[in-house]
Amino acid sequence: MARILIPTPLRQFAEKNDTVELPGATVGEVLGALTAKYPDLKKNLYNDEGKLRSFVNVYLNDEDIRYTGKDATAVVDSDVLSIVPSIAGGKNVR
Repeated sequence: MARILIPTPLRQFAEKNDTVELPGATVGEVLGALTAKYPDLKKNLYNDEGKLRSFVNVYLNDEDIRYTGKDATAVVDSDVLSIVPSIAGGKNVR
């Protein structure tokens, strides 16, 4: 099973877990298993068309899946998936 690292802002939707181990042969299958287990995560990760939101970055062993095959990227049991939501905002100080 792949290990998924849940970022602090999303832990409230995953029963406060910081990591979860779930099966799947691809990133899409693992994320599908994650949102099946924790349905409240789905609206935070996916848009209405079922695609990952533009501000949600997913890494497989430190590799951005946008450059490795996206949801079709193969996963093996020793892999670690990291979900990294982009953070925006703040104030420019001059």
